[in-house]
Amino acid sequence: MNGRERILGRVRRALADVPPDERPYEEAVSRDYLREHGERTTARTVRLLAENLADYRAVVHRCAEPELPALIGRLLAARKAESVLVPAGLDDGWLAATDVTRVPDRPESTPLDLDRADSVLTACAVAIAETGTIVLDGSPGQGRRRLSLVPDHHICVVRVPGQVVSSVPQALERLDPARPSTWISGPSATSDIELDRVEGVHGPRTLEVILLG
Repeated sequence: MNGRERILGRVRRALADVPPDERPYEEAVSRDYLREHGERTTARTVRLLAENLADYRAVVHRCAEPELPALIGRLLAARKAESVLVPAGLDDGWLAATDVTRVPDRPESTPLDLDRADSVLTACAVAIAETGTIVLDGSPGQGRRRLSLVPDHHICVVRVPGQVVSSVPQALERLDPARPSTWISGPSATSDIELDRVEGVHGPRTLEVILLG
């Protein structure tokens, strides 16, 4: 008996007492949980997102579309960034106000290549107000998952209010389950047994979120 046969045998034994007329799992499990907690206007939802992002130690900026290139230029200059990773499909105009070296996202790039970049600039798929979370799904302008996890400094642009939702259930409705998603709540951080917080362990040490609109 090979491993596959053993596993299937265990599954059959575990299901032996299940009646044939039992409802499928997706029908039997109640889905009547709240879609969002409380009622908020669009402005209050965006404000909640900004507050929760800041609570997770992300740096939040707000600007209008014409101001975006200048703001990104200032953020890169403040970091003394000489290079920035650019995912395929990113709006070229976002970097129009800076002469920093643009490093394209290439499949053959190694983690060491990505680590040499000072910053990474991405868009996002959706942002969740109640949890202070931004989600990237690898669509144009967002890049592959490792693109936003290796560099030490991540600038993420969120379009307001179009990409902002109140809750996780609302975010899931917008995401394609077939795409790889990266959920980011503040800069990467962990704590040791003495609860000493360390940032930048498995992702960027600094996350800057621009609420555009």
